Amino acid sequence: MLRTCDVLVAGAGLPGLAAAVALARSGLSVVLADRSPVAVPPIDPETWDARVYAISPGSAAFLSAIGAWQALPEDRMTAVEAMAIEGDRGADLGFDAYDLGERALAWIVEERELRAALVPQVHSTGVEVVAPAAFASLDWTPGGGTLTLEDGRRISARLVVGADGLSSWVRAAAGMASEPVPYAQTAVVANFACERPHRGVARQWFRPDGGVLAWLPLPGNRISIVWSAPSAQADDLARLSHEALASRVSEAGSHALGRLDVVTPPARFPLRFLRLPSVIAHRLALVGDAAHGVHPLAGQGVNLGFGDAQALAAVLGARGPVADPGAPILVERYARQRAVPVLAMQGVTDGLARLFASTLPGVPLLRNLGLSAVSKLPPVRHALARPALR
Repeated sequence: MLRTCDVLVAGAGLPGLAAAVALARSGLSVVLADRSPVAVPPIDPETWDARVYAISPGSAAFLSAIGAWQALPEDRMTAVEAMAIEGDRGADLGFDAYDLGERALAWIVEERELRAALVPQVHSTGVEVVAPAAFASLDWTPGGGTLTLEDGRRISARLVVGADGLSSWVRAAAGMASEPVPYAQTAVVANFACERPHRGVARQWFRPDGGVLAWLPLPGNRISIVWSAPSAQADDLARLSHEALASRVSEAGSHALGRLDVVTPPARFPLRFLRLPSVIAHRLALVGDAAHGVHPLAGQGVNLGFGDAQALAAVLGARGPVADPGAPILVERYARQRAVPVLAMQGVTDGLARLFASTLPGVPLLRNLGLSAVSKLPPVRHALARPALR
């Protein structure tokens, strides 16, 4: 059986879901295919998802435009009103939403809540969902791409959007052979109840071992942590008892919020960096982690993915007399629009990760002097914050 459409979105992570909705809203026929079911996840209000995202104001505006932001329950979101960053030798740097003229620097939202808000939009906009479906092969003709599934079904589209993550099958099937580069770090994520209120402040510490510890505010007296640690240390952290882990996290954060208690057991995610020569090919555009991998120290991975979805939908929605959504002029325009913001964010996050991991003589002193210098220069601080906000 052969399905035909304007755009096939392969991958139903958050950027893939958003891309499918935005493209359908621009008047295109869209099929969304994924190996796993595309469904609203069951949500127990007494529990918390270990995986949370810092959604920037720009991403929030995009999600609102496609109807998803309004569906998020307010009592499951927290505004980040300030951020405190500390270097590995005591230097500090702060950002404040009020100082930047913003309601919030970001909103902390659980992955499952974002998915629960996006999936109904997929159905209401008329996107055809083909899932669960195992991918078998991807073939190209001058006029489009055809995805063949293991059960023999085929989906033909004038444009294929690869949204299937950092280890993208679509990217490999298109002959784009670049592989993610390991950071030799693993992110340990978990949620904690805290003794003292966080007051909407996100905290981040660059550690002497090259790791980065972030505390993100959750509703009530709770936080979510992302500890990007050398892989051996991450393994040790994950093996600790809940009490010992809470003690280690509190100690690493200078006991800033008093006693911590584990709410969600720790999970681990290996960290990898990906920079591609191009995020497009014949009849193909990559979005989200399939297009780029960044260190989580700035919390911008999903925001870059939403930015990809927004840009691609905007380019195709304004295609004018170019009826073909896979036309080279359009996919090249998408690539140009995303090149600078993605490269800039990768440069900052990868540069900081490698700078604070360096043990070369004199580097620790210089990086902390630099952090302190930025703290004393509001225009520089604002210039650093603006791209992350938008």
